[in-house]
Amino acid sequence: MYFATNSARVLAVPINAEIETDYIIGIGINSRRSHFVVLTSSEISVWKVRPPVLLASLRRTQISLDEHGLNLAASWSPDGSKIVVQTTTSHIILLNLYQTPDFQPFSKFRSLMIRGHTFLPGPGEGITIDGLYLQLHGVINTDGDLIWLSPRASFLLFSTRNPAAVQRMPWPQDEGTVDQNWLGHETWSLESQNFPWIDSTEDTTLYRIHFIKSNAPEGWVSSDGKAYLTQNIQQSSLSGPKEEESSDESPTRGGTEDTWTGVCIYSPTKTEKPEPYSSRAVEIALNPRFSIAAVGTESGDIVYLSFPEGIEAQVPPKWIEIPEISLRKACGRVNTFEWTSDGYALAVGWEYGWAVISVGGRFLSWAIAENYSHPQLKDYFMRGVSHLFWGPGNFDLFLLSNSDEPNQRQVFILPFAKSSFTAQQTPENTRYAFLMMEDRVLVYRGADQPDMSVINPESDVWQHIKTPIDYISNNWPLRYSTISNDGRLIAVAGRRGLIHYSMSSGRWKQFEDPSHEQAFFVRGGLIWFHHVLIAAVEMANKTYQVHLYSRDHELSPKTILFTEALVSPIVTLSLVDNSLLVYTASNELYHYLVIPTSDSVVLHSCGSISFEGVVAAPNLVRGMSWMIPLSQKNFGDAADDMTCATITLLIGGQLVLLTPRKNSTRDVKYDLKILADRIEFCWIHLRGIGALENSLWGFDGEAVRVWLDALTIGTTSTQPEAPNVIVENVRLPLEFYPLSVLMDKGIIIGAEQEIVSRASLPVAVFRLSTLSQLFIHHVLLYHLQKKQVQEAVQFAANYQALVFFSHSLEVLLHTVLEDEDETEESQSVLPEVVEFLDHFDVSMEVVVSCARKTEMTRWDRLFKVVGDPKALFEASMRDTRLPTAASYLLVLHNIQQLEETIEDAVKLLSKAIEKKSWDIAKDLMRFLRSIDEDGAVLKDVLRRAGFPEIDN
Repeated sequence: MYFATNSARVLAVPINAEIETDYIIGIGINSRRSHFVVLTSSEISVWKVRPPVLLASLRRTQISLDEHGLNLAASWSPDGSKIVVQTTTSHIILLNLYQTPDFQPFSKFRSLMIRGHTFLPGPGEGITIDGLYLQLHGVINTDGDLIWLSPRASFLLFSTRNPAAVQRMPWPQDEGTVDQNWLGHETWSLESQNFPWIDSTEDTTLYRIHFIKSNAPEGWVSSDGKAYLTQNIQQSSLSGPKEEESSDESPTRGGTEDTWTGVCIYSPTKTEKPEPYSSRAVEIALNPRFSIAAVGTESGDIVYLSFPEGIEAQVPPKWIEIPEISLRKACGRVNTFEWTSDGYALAVGWEYGWAVISVGGRFLSWAIAENYSHPQLKDYFMRGVSHLFWGPGNFDLFLLSNSDEPNQRQVFILPFAKSSFTAQQTPENTRYAFLMMEDRVLVYRGADQPDMSVINPESDVWQHIKTPIDYISNNWPLRYSTISNDGRLIAVAGRRGLIHYSMSSGRWKQFEDPSHEQAFFVRGGLIWFHHVLIAAVEMANKTYQVHLYSRDHELSPKTILFTEALVSPIVTLSLVDNSLLVYTASNELYHYLVIPTSDSVVLHSCGSISFEGVVAAPNLVRGMSWMIPLSQKNFGDAADDMTCATITLLIGGQLVLLTPRKNSTRDVKYDLKILADRIEFCWIHLRGIGALENSLWGFDGEAVRVWLDALTIGTTSTQPEAPNVIVENVRLPLEFYPLSVLMDKGIIIGAEQEIVSRASLPVAVFRLSTLSQLFIHHVLLYHLQKKQVQEAVQFAANYQALVFFSHSLEVLLHTVLEDEDETEESQSVLPEVVEFLDHFDVSMEVVVSCARKTEMTRWDRLFKVVGDPKALFEASMRDTRLPTAASYLLVLHNIQQLEETIEDAVKLLSKAIEKKSWDIAKDLMRFLRSIDEDGAVLKDVLRRAGFPEIDN
C-alpha cells in the first residue's frame, strides 16, 4: 500500500572541511515530525522537514572533540526541546533548542512567494518558518562505557558495558539542581534479581533500546542476540491513597519501587527457522497498532513476532524473505528499522540495500546493491542504508546512504504514494484503487474501461487529481481521503479543515474563510452518502461532532446540513446502505439512519451498544461493518437492526466476527470469533454476485482470503479443536499488492513497484505498474470441490458475457489438472469440473486449449473424463467450429497414426475451403508441411481434398 514514486531528492548537508574524516553519521526526527537532526563527526544541525531547510547548527571545536570524543549518535527528547549526543568516549552532550521569534529565516523568499514574483509554495510550505537556536547545556561523563542512550520525558535512560547495567539519571536543570521529586540516580545491573526474565551471562549487555512513548512497552536487544518486550512499572512504596500518575515517568515525592517486567520474544537458539537463517538479533521496532515486533538479525533476516497475550495461543512468527532467492543473503546485516505512523509498513535499511515491507510481509519497494552497482548511479542509498525515518503523513522516506566513502554518505528524500485505506477502511476506498500522494490523489478508472483494457498491463487508466495549492500548502499532509460509491465525488482532509471535488465539474470546493477551515480537523474519517459528505471532526474546543455537508453548497459553517455531538473521540465511520455506524474511543458503537428530508439531510439516532469487555483497545479498531439478516432487512424496523446484526471489526491486524445472541431477558450478547490475524485490510460485499453476496474479503500480505456468506459463518462449528477460529472458504494467492476488486468483471486490480535504472542515468526512477488477476475460477473450484455443480453454473452465468470468460474456465481446468497429479481417482474433482464445463458452449474450446498448454502425460487422465479427442474433433466439425477442430487435430497428431491424421486433415481442409476459412486452410497446410520435410503428406492431402496435382 506504500509505493515509491518519481525519484529521490538529495540534501546539501555542509561538511566541516577542517576535519578530513568528517562525514554524516546519522539522522533522526523528533516526536512531532516537524524537525530532524543531521549529525556529522563534529557538527549537529537541525533541519525543518517541510520545506527541508537548515535552521540551526552547532559545530564543536577541536578542543571539545579532543576532550569529549567525536559525535557517535543523536537523539531527541520526547518534547523536542532537547537533543542529546553520544560521543565515542562515552560522554553525553546536552543541547537545548530555542525558538527565535524575533528572527524568521527565509522571510524574504516567503514574501516573494506570496506576491507571486517567483514560485508558488509547495505542500506544507505555506506556514511561516520559525527560527531556531542551538545552545550547549552541558556535558555528562558516564562511567562504564556507554552503549545506548534513550531520552525520556524527565530522565535519561542508557545502558553501559562495564558494568553491564541499565542506568537512569534526571535531566540537569538550568539552575544546576535536579527536580526535588527525584530520589536520585538509578542503576539496575543485568542480574537475575533485577531482570529475572533475562537469560544473561557475565558478558551480556543491553545493545538496543526501542522506546515509543511513556507507559507503553519498549523493545530491548541484548548483546547475545536476544530480543525482549519490556515495561517499567513504578509502584508507591508508602501506604495511603495513590496519587494520579503523571504523563511522564518521574516518580512521586512519596517514594517508588521501580521494577522491570518483560519477556523474551526472540532467541537465536530457539527460533523456528532452521540454519543457516537464524542469527543474532541486532535491531527491533515495535508496532503497537498491530501488536507486532519486527526483529532484524545480523545475517539480514527479518521476523515478525506478535506481542505475548498471556496463556492464549500465539500467532506463529513470520519470517520475511526477499522475493529473489539469489539475493536473500546479499543484503548484509539489518542497520535500521522504522514503522510508518499508521503501522501498515516497515522501512528497513540493510548494509547493502533497503526495503519497505507491509505489515503482512509483502515487499512493496526494495533494492539490493548487486542490482544497482553501476558507477554512474548517484542514488547511493540504493546500495545500502544506515539510518532512515518517515516524514509526516508517511509521504516521504528520509534515508542516509551507507558507504565507506564519506562523500557518498548523503541524505536522500524518497517520495511515496499510499493507499487511502491506510487512513480509513471503507468499502468505497477498496472498491476503487484510490491512492494518495503529497499533493494529489490517484483514482483507477479501469472499472469504466472495456474488458480487455482492464486486463491489459500496458493500459494506463490512473486519473491524477491535484489538490488546490492554497489548501495543501497550509494543511499538509493529507490525513484522510474518500471516494463516493459511483466514483464521481472525492473528499480529502489535511491537518485542518477539508475540501471536496466533483468529477463532473472538475472543481474543488473549500472554505472561503480560512478561519473556518482552521476551526476543526477531521478525526475518525470521511464518507459519502450520495451527494452528502459525512465527516467526523474534532473542534478547537475539544468537542467531537459529526458534520453533514452537501456537495451542492459552498463550504461554510452556515451550510452544514446537520451536526451530531458526541462525548468521545470518533475512531472510525462506516456506512451500510443508509445506516451510519460510528465507533468511538469510549468503546461504543452508535447507529444512525441517514434520512433525506424535503430541504436537508438529517441523522436519526437508533441507539448505541457498548463493547466493554469485548474490545480491549477501542483505539485499535481500524474498520467495521455489519450484515443484517434478510428477514430483518425486509420486514423489521431499522431501529432494531443493531440487536440482530452480525458485526465485523478489524482490530489491529485481527479480523473478528461478532454474532448476536439474546438471553432469557432479551439482552443482546455477542459471541466473538476470530477469522484471521495480521489482516492488512478487509471489506464486505453486501451486494456481491451469486455466492459472493455478503462475502467478507481480507488480505494478509500473501493472499486474499474470502469468507462466503459471512452472515451465516460460525453458526455451526466444524473445528472442535478451535471453535473460535473460522478458516476462509476461498484463498486467492497474489503476486502483487491488491488495491481493488472489480466484482462485475471478476478481477482483482493491484500494483507492483517498478524501478528504472540505466547506466546512462545518474538516478533511479520509481514507477507504479498496474497488474490484474482473475478470481472467478477460485470461487468455481470451491463449489466443485463440494460437489455443488449447479451452484457453480449459476455463479459462472453472471460472467458469461465477459470476453475472457473462456480463459477463466481454462485456468480452472488447468489448475485442477496440475494439482491432481498424485490424487486418487476417487478424490478427484476433475469429473465435476468437466460436468460443469458441459453447461457452456465453449467447453470444447476450453478442453483442447488446456490440453495443448499442459504436458502430454496428463492427457490420458483428461480425455478419460472428457471423452475421446477423436469424437470431440468430429463434433467440432459438425458444429463448424473450425478453429477448435484444428486444435484437436494437433492433439490427435500426437496420439494417433499418421494415416489417421491425414484423413482428418483432408476433412478439415475440405470444410475450410467450403466455408472459405482461408486462415484455417493456410495454417493447416503450414502444419502439414512441417511434419514432412519432403512435402509428400501435404501433396497427398491436397490431392484427396480435390486440388489438381502440381508438378515440381
